[in-house]
Amino acid sequence: MSDLRTTIEQAEPRRGRWPWIAGGVAVLLIAASGFALTRGDDSADRAAGDGSPVRGGTLRFALIDYQRSPDPQWGTNYAESLIGDNITDRLTWQDPDTGEITPWLATSWEYNKDLTEFTFHLRTDVTFSDGTPFNSAAVKANLDQYVRGDEKLGILPNGATLLPGYVETRTPDDHTAVIRFEKPLASFLQASSFTANAGPGFLSLSTLKLSAKERTDATKVIGTGPFVYESWKPQVSTVLVKRKGYTWSPPALKHKGEAYLNKIVFNTIPEASVRTGSLESGALDATLDVGTTDEKALSGQGFKIIHRAVSGTAILFNFNSQLFPTNDIAVRRAIQLGWDREALKKTVLTDSYSVGTSVLEPSVQGYEDYSGSVLTYDPEKAERLLEEAGWKKGPDGIRVKGGKKLVVKLLGINNLVVNKPAYESVQQDLKKIGVDLELTVVPIPDYAANLAKAKTGWNVTAANRSRNDPAVLNLQYSPLLGNASFLTEDSAGIDVNEVTKTLGKLELTLEPAARKRYAKAAQDLLVEKYALVNPVYNPAQVIAQADHVHGIIFDAQSRNHFVDTWKSDGK
Repeated sequence: MSDLRTTIEQAEPRRGRWPWIAGGVAVLLIAASGFALTRGDDSADRAAGDGSPVRGGTLRFALIDYQRSPDPQWGTNYAESLIGDNITDRLTWQDPDTGEITPWLATSWEYNKDLTEFTFHLRTDVTFSDGTPFNSAAVKANLDQYVRGDEKLGILPNGATLLPGYVETRTPDDHTAVIRFEKPLASFLQASSFTANAGPGFLSLSTLKLSAKERTDATKVIGTGPFVYESWKPQVSTVLVKRKGYTWSPPALKHKGEAYLNKIVFNTIPEASVRTGSLESGALDATLDVGTTDEKALSGQGFKIIHRAVSGTAILFNFNSQLFPTNDIAVRRAIQLGWDREALKKTVLTDSYSVGTSVLEPSVQGYEDYSGSVLTYDPEKAERLLEEAGWKKGPDGIRVKGGKKLVVKLLGINNLVVNKPAYESVQQDLKKIGVDLELTVVPIPDYAANLAKAKTGWNVTAANRSRNDPAVLNLQYSPLLGNASFLTEDSAGIDVNEVTKTLGKLELTLEPAARKRYAKAAQDLLVEKYALVNPVYNPAQVIAQADHVHGIIFDAQSRNHFVDTWKSDGK
């Protein structure tokens, strides 16, 4: 048994023991919107001795989830994207406060009028950690495989959804990459900075030649980032070490040179009580996924709580428009109106979170607030809608129509600490108006397996999608792409062509006023006109850290970067 595990398990006898521990290392970026640790207001957090950051030391960091593969272009959970983002870089960096796209591996860029061709001018001093150059050929090789996959190597087309219509990358010279699409893709600029699940972090040519199985040897997964893999133990730990000679952090971070830390150990600890107890005992320096009941207690003990809302969509109910009874718009509208948001706020959420007031989270450009219209608590109206649609209460209080009960089956993920209690709060209220909400809230692998049969088996899939761009709505809901509501020409009362065209307009322009109009039109359709979503709450990533930890950064997708992180004691 490792010393770390022994220390954690002995830290607090009253807390439950846990079956595994995962160690890892991460490097991410700057803080955020709402409450945040930002470069502008963290002067007190950064002060130590003469005020200069201390180099050296190991950060011991806990996560609720684990990294299933070291391949950063494959990862689809928060742990995977967070860790992968610290060994890879992006063409651009998105400002987490303003949404502005700023330089990183690309120093400048331009695009054609049609938004089908984007030209990036690359830095000339960047290398992969194996010493090979990062250049336009590497951009081309990465994007070709990222979008198309490689069946012989067992590599999936992980980027096909993010970059629809990708045609090619041209390389007129070593430091110019011209990326072409078959139709307008305004959101590609934001995608060039994307750090959430299955993101386009750049891998070396040697890594791209490896099979999916070979990439489970983490030491062979090579990026350009400020950290490199030292080890990876499935479901246990990931360890990253500082990359020597790294000098190309995003200029917006104002970080000069290599990372301050020598090492980061990511520990997977599923149980909230053990994460908290390990932090309290000193076995950990910081933990993500802080339980809502632990925030106040930890703050009272002197730990600092930092958080950022996750830009993209809210955590919401995606209604299945094909399956009884959510194929009835009266049912969908009644669910929107039938639960108490204030009760959720008071009994489940902390100040780190907020109630969902649109399909978009408020930090995303073009967000509209529907809390004064369809997203309000009005149980009387909800019951009236159901009565008028022929849903009558049965002897057990659950409504019935045509001999069938009003049972709504929900599939959700338990990867965020608020998810299940939030759904249970909604469930209690809906029962009062005669809706039986059946909850199945499971780990990500089980969710993914069930999602394959969502069209015929689940009325609601409850989740969010991280992306700080209004085109996330097109990505998630267009019948041509994500089609989260399973829209077809047979969807009762829904003009599928209208939905497709309205969402698609988000890819036609980068002009802010036009995009705002298009974003409002998209939200109007999804939230009001067709009631295809029921926003529940806006998720956040919440970290508790010891007072000797400084400089953990949240980026525009709320992933953490550690290139600027340091410990006062340097240990």
